[in-house]
Amino acid sequence: MVGREHEREVLSGFVAAPGGRALVLRGDTGVGKSTLLDHAADLAAGSGQHPRQDPEHGREHPGHHGGQHRVIRAAGVEAEWELPFAGLHQFLHPLLSDIDRLDDGHRAVLDVVFGRGEGPPPSVMTLGIAVLDLLSLAASRRPLLLVLDDGQWLDAPSTEVCGFVGRRLTGSSVKLVVGLRADVPSGFDTAALPELPVTTLSERASGQLLDLHHPGLDPRVRRLVLDEAQGNPLALLELPPHVLRSGRTAGGRGEPFGYTGVPLPRRLQQVYGARIEALGGAVRAELLRGALDGVGAGTGPGRSPRARYRMTDAAEAADGGLLDVDPFSGDLVFRHPLVRSTVVQLSTPNERRAAHAVLARVHHEDVERRALHLAASTVDPDERIAAVLEAAADSATRRGGAVAAVAWLTRAAELSEGHHERSRRLGDAAFIAGHAGLLDRAQQLVRSDGAPGTGESPASVVAAAYVALYEDGDVRSSRRRVTAAIEGIRDAGAREPSEVLTRLVNLLLAINQYAGDRTAWEQAHELLDPLGGLVSAGSRIYQDAWGDVVRRGAGVRARVEREFAGLGGLEPWDVSRLSVAAYHVDTLGQYRPHLQRTVDREVETGAMVSGMTMLHLIMLDQMAVGEWDEAERTGERGLELATAHRHALFAHHTRAYLGLLAALRGRADRARELQAAVDAWARPRGVGFLTQIADAIGTTAALAEGDYEAAYLHAIGITAPGSFTPYAHQASRTLLDLVEAAVHTGRSEQARRHALAALEAGLPDVSPRLAVLTHGALAMTATDQAEAAETYRRAEGHPAAAGFPFELARIRLAHGVHLRHARGRKAARPALTLAAEAFERLGAAPWAERARAELRAAGVSPLTAPTDLAALTWQERRIADLAAGGLTNKEIGARMHLSPRTVSSHLYRVFPKLGITSRAALRDALGTLPDGRDA
Repeated sequence: MVGREHEREVLSGFVAAPGGRALVLRGDTGVGKSTLLDHAADLAAGSGQHPRQDPEHGREHPGHHGGQHRVIRAAGVEAEWELPFAGLHQFLHPLLSDIDRLDDGHRAVLDVVFGRGEGPPPSVMTLGIAVLDLLSLAASRRPLLLVLDDGQWLDAPSTEVCGFVGRRLTGSSVKLVVGLRADVPSGFDTAALPELPVTTLSERASGQLLDLHHPGLDPRVRRLVLDEAQGNPLALLELPPHVLRSGRTAGGRGEPFGYTGVPLPRRLQQVYGARIEALGGAVRAELLRGALDGVGAGTGPGRSPRARYRMTDAAEAADGGLLDVDPFSGDLVFRHPLVRSTVVQLSTPNERRAAHAVLARVHHEDVERRALHLAASTVDPDERIAAVLEAAADSATRRGGAVAAVAWLTRAAELSEGHHERSRRLGDAAFIAGHAGLLDRAQQLVRSDGAPGTGESPASVVAAAYVALYEDGDVRSSRRRVTAAIEGIRDAGAREPSEVLTRLVNLLLAINQYAGDRTAWEQAHELLDPLGGLVSAGSRIYQDAWGDVVRRGAGVRARVEREFAGLGGLEPWDVSRLSVAAYHVDTLGQYRPHLQRTVDREVETGAMVSGMTMLHLIMLDQMAVGEWDEAERTGERGLELATAHRHALFAHHTRAYLGLLAALRGRADRARELQAAVDAWARPRGVGFLTQIADAIGTTAALAEGDYEAAYLHAIGITAPGSFTPYAHQASRTLLDLVEAAVHTGRSEQARRHALAALEAGLPDVSPRLAVLTHGALAMTATDQAEAAETYRRAEGHPAAAGFPFELARIRLAHGVHLRHARGRKAARPALTLAAEAFERLGAAPWAERARAELRAAGVSPLTAPTDLAALTWQERRIADLAAGGLTNKEIGARMHLSPRTVSSHLYRVFPKLGITSRAALRDALGTLPDGRDA
């Protein structure tokens, strides 16, 4: 090498440094990246000597005969960039024997990627950790160097895993060095790996290299070559023979062979193109088959474990400087990637189709590679080829290649011989694209479906309604289209379940869940119930759980458990749908570990809808069990994803949960800001699921502020006292809110009626949370002391109560207040202490203030000082003064133009701020405040 002293020094330090690390070499075409990678491999294998072939693998640059590192090489190939994990296979194939030494979990992950085992496609994180474990195991015997050339052509899943691994090599005995073309974007651009720029050679070094390889050039030709090459080593090596053969320059103007204004890579392609065009037809066809199958460029120990087309009878091309003989395998390889790309560019479409047909036969046992070549081998409809492409799409989906699956299904649709098959495949492609968050692509596929007089296919309805729902919350027209499609299948006399019918049914149920409309749900039951076994068991669970758990939720918990028992055979979207059902019956916690293991895979492999649904579910369970900081982080992540992928429905759904969380924590301004945004978007669209959550935000925020009148008004907007509005999912969830607000505003009869209605509706049998809430509501409204004691005991002692710490703390707070009045201060202290501690842990500041005030009233001074207990607003101070003076609520209201209930709500906010619990203590508390104090 000439003029690469700095780069060689950096690579020498990289190889010799202790511990693992990664390095990216980035430069233009022909600048010498591959030569530098060879140099790094030689250094690692042993003293810069040429490596010897490993008898076991023949795929690596091992240095088993005295070198320090074991070297494994891979190369990105443009022809394979659509094949998921094709690049990763190259790196890991020499380590197959080590995979069996891994633990069961990591071995299973790698078996899925290699197609050796069944299972869901792993996430980048899960696969990356398994790969790190495998590399560390392999490097335990000898340090390992991974060398990747042409990394810009590596398939996207492999690039993500390599980036993940490269950032985590510190402390290992593994190094990774990657060569990238500067002019081609790739996933490595955002991998945050250290880089070494490989620039052109200096004028002096360029002259040295030219003189070394082409001594004795005419000074004028030498000058022209140096000017044209611009320091590019490949150009310095390749241009002189062409100049000499041309025997002329462009009119003596110092511009050789008509290259004025042509970029250097194009000039080199023209040089190679002239040599290729001089070859015979049979040799050119042989080179084309090699180029389209990704035969390597440059020599080196086997750069890929995949079976490649072996070029033969091409000595003419080798003599012309287009091919080299790999000394390790004896195979013919391209001298440089530019030769390979030029061969393809100079071929005609018919020549390429013929070459792909040959290659499809070569790879008849590799479903995805065969599909890749078959897809490009024909322009006419061919059902046999379409079926192969569909099988390849299934294979890619299982291994996490959603983008490749969409491409293959789309091509399969183009090659379908009948409209029905074409429509079905386009629908499948649109369905996968929608789940991958590729809404624009899904819409394009939907629009491309259809033929004159055929109408809209069921598969197209699925995709179109799917996009309409998630992109803009369109529950009205999407419901009409899906309903009509199901009716069409029914009227056509369907006798067996089908995938498209299942998708339509599940989509209809999802639409209705978001609409929260009683009429729509009743129409759906009328449509689906007579279909019997055509509707799957899973869909029947969704039908009962997603709609109205008060009336249809009995037994759903057990059914969900039975379905989850077959978890290994479930698709990701089945897992997320079942988990939604588990949320509605409050058993989500037992399935959350699986969701947390799965969600990264879903997001990173492109299954955005399942991924975002799982983030919602994880957030809801975090809120339920009191992990509120984690819930907020999960919500922000979900909002970022939904916004980035233009899923407006998911974005506002996430805002609704973030608003509810803010209300629980007493952050009223933030809660109401999000409530307003959600309500303004959802109400005009008829998205009742979200408008109910908006009302729940208002209820929760008002309760936190002690504004029980406002809380009651919000709560009865969801459901009337004494009943549970059909198909209103928040009706049962806000049971305790309505009862507590009613009790505190003097509506004892409504509160009691609502608690009894919960018992009569069988809510304790629907879910553990509803059991706790029902017993708590009965206790709060009981007038009989024995009944109160028993129902408080049942609520607080329920086996699942600890899993809902916020609700449990509220019930204990109410119980403590009840005990203080019924049995004295000492009896109240245990329940109040537990409530205060729980609110403190949760970060529910207003509720913690209230519990501390009750503790003081019970004769206990809490260790944690309350914050701003006396920070009364002007209106609160005025009402407190009037109440302390003996005026009734009605008299205060008349004087201040307020209703008696509003006065009562203000007083309930005043009491915890002053650390008191009754009107009688107002005079003494106010006496401790400075005159004229306000907030």
